[in-house]
Amino acid sequence: MTGPLVDPEAVPAWLQPLVKISGDVDAAAFSRFSVPPDASYRSASVLMLFGEGPQGPDVLLQRRADTLGSHAGQVSFPGGGAEPGDDGPVGTALREAEEETGVEPSGVLPVAVFPELFVPVSAFAVTPVLAYWRTPSPVHAVDPGETAAVARVPVAELTDPANRFQVRREGFDWKGPAFDVGGLFVWGFTAGLLAMTLSLGGWERDWDHGDVRELDVALAEHQARVDGRQVPEKE
Repeated sequence: MTGPLVDPEAVPAWLQPLVKISGDVDAAAFSRFSVPPDASYRSASVLMLFGEGPQGPDVLLQRRADTLGSHAGQVSFPGGGAEPGDDGPVGTALREAEEETGVEPSGVLPVAVFPELFVPVSAFAVTPVLAYWRTPSPVHAVDPGETAAVARVPVAELTDPANRFQVRREGFDWKGPAFDVGGLFVWGFTAGLLAMTLSLGGWERDWDHGDVRELDVALAEHQARVDGRQVPEKE
């Protein structure tokens, strides 16, 4: 089941457009990959948790530990694979978010479920669960072996054109959106999901789609800035 889980009036006005449109979008709006018709994938969920912080609406993101064997160092929504005891995609998303960030599930209101999306590199079929953080709780990297950092990122920073560009990988016929915000470099599946969410929510501002950077170079420059090192000037 996809679509709203609550009456849109139950959430702040800025989040209502996303709740309303959740039942009208299909997976093709988010990804060019379809979930395989056979069982050669594993079900998973991510929690797209939006709250209201000092700088207005924000979203909870985490950076995976650099020591992980899969997606090391990448920024993601809290989430992971489904387990037998979970109460559907919503249950999976809430459980994983609590295990990874310490978020208190009782303060989270799931408001909509988006279509299942296939991630070929990991063979996961991921269900995004949209939620409103009605009672925010402290969050942190529960297990440093899995999560390096947890952050509430203002939507205003994500929509700032200065923080948006596209990346491509040498040798691959692919390019996709990226964000450089709050010390986090967001790309791949999470950036694509964020970009479409900003658009569907009516929050997107005009930005330079022609600014396409090599992923490895952009990542290295980002890390240099985070470390306080000088970034080489472009020729």
